[in-house]
Order: sequence, then C-alpha cells, then structure tokens
Amino acid sequence: MVDGLKAYELQNGGFCFENSRRNAVLESSISEHGYKAPSFRKTGTTIAGLIYKDGVILGADTRATDDMVVADKNCLKIHYIAPRIYCCGAGVAADAEVTTQIMASNAELHALNTGRPPLVAMVTRQLKQMLFRYQGHVGSSLIVGGTDVTGAHLYSVYPHGSYDKLPYLTMAGSGAAAAISVLEDRYKANMELEEAKSLMRDTIAAGIFTDLGSGSNVDLCVITQAGVELLRGYDRPTCKAERSQYRYKPGTTAVLTKTVTPLSVETVSQSVQVMDTD
Repeated sequence: MVDGLKAYELQNGGFCFENSRRNAVLESSISEHGYKAPSFRKTGTTIAGLIYKDGVILGADTRATDDMVVADKNCLKIHYIAPRIYCCGAGVAADAEVTTQIMASNAELHALNTGRPPLVAMVTRQLKQMLFRYQGHVGSSLIVGGTDVTGAHLYSVYPHGSYDKLPYLTMAGSGAAAAISVLEDRYKANMELEEAKSLMRDTIAAGIFTDLGSGSNVDLCVITQAGVELLRGYDRPTCKAERSQYRYKPGTTAVLTKTVTPLSVETVSQSVQVMDTD
C-alpha cells in the first residue's frame, strides 16, 4: 500500500496521460451503441462585474459570433431586469435574451404583488430555479448585479442553476480567463467611480484582445441607489486604423537592368458558353 502511494506521488507533477486509454475505451464503447462522445464547445463572449464604493459596474463586449462568423458587431449583452437590477448574458444569445425578458416580467409582477421593489437576491433565486429546471439545455450564463434596500450585490448564475456571490467576477465566455486575471491583479474594495470604470474597461479589453470570440466595443452599466447609467460604446479599443499610403516619385529607385521578352500568342479555339438562368 505504501509502495502504491509512493508511485502515485512520483506521478503527481507534470502532465499525466493515465486517463487517455480510459477515454479511448469509453469512446469506443459508446460508439458501438450508436452514440457519439461530446465535443469541445467554444463560446465567445467577455462579461464581467464588480462592486465599487457606491454600487455595481457591469461590463461586456459587443461581438456576437456564429461558429467562426461574426454575426453582430454591436450586440447588447447587458439586459434590463428591474429599475436598479441589470444582467449580463453569455452563451447562446437567444437564450440569454429570452431568459432575461422573462425574468424582467416576473420581477415586475413580483413588485406589483408585494408593493415593494424587487431584491437582487430574489431575482437571482428565480433565475437559478428557472435554469435548473431545464438542466442546462438553456445555454445562458448570467451575471446579475444591482442595488436594493440591503446594498449592492453581484451574482453569477450558471446554465445548470448553480450560482456564486462575489465582489468581482467574470463568466463563462472564452474571454473570461484573460478578464479575471486583470480583476484579480487590480481590484480593491471601496474603489472610486472613475477607477472602477477604468478597471472594468481594461477587464473587457483584455478579453477582446486575447480572444477571437470577443471583440468590437466595451459597454458599461453603472448601477447606484441614485439610478442607472448605461454606457453604450464606452470605449472602442479595436477601431480600424488609417491605412498608410506610400507614394514615391518616378525615378526614386534606379532601374539597373531591364529585359523585355515578347510572347507570341495564337488563338487555337474559342467557345461561348451561356449560363442557364431558368
């Protein structure tokens, strides 16, 4: 038993390919029954959020992709839920859009029924219950942020219904790894507004520059007890630069040698083909 433990400890560092044979056996066994192993799925989006001194700031890029095609360069990924509660959506754009619309309707009905503005925790609970009901088939990863009578709150809700509550976070999209590195390096508690906006801009820009699925502009949403400021096109880090034009006067570069080779061309046959337009 001790020898086995030592052998395990020796293989603890570096890469380990012990599961490669297991995976090959599993894949061959399920293919015999007509099934196919799940393939890697890349989702393109960068969304993030942070809590600062007076409220919450949400951020997102504006590129919507369809496989390797940029479907929309100015997609709005920050969705309205309630007067002081907004939500960033990643994953399937249609799922995120409809999920947030349903939640906005439910939040309005809840406010009318109780006579009180909705809480961020209530919105998060309803969203995670809704997504859990569909067992991940609704591909919507969400960041819920806002302020209520209990203060500022920031939640992440995953497609299967799990959730986290953190002072800063990024979600699901392929640009999240680069974005969270910026937040972990520079985030501080009780940041001032301009410093927090600059940090969120750099966070989304990190995802834009390091991930092909994220791009175009940076959108921000600043939520405080006083109100909401949705900043569409807050920054355009990937604006197309002017193309340089090189204009040289004739004779700038000397011609050292010049050779002209005449080619004799003879028409052997010629045919005309009419395109069928029926």
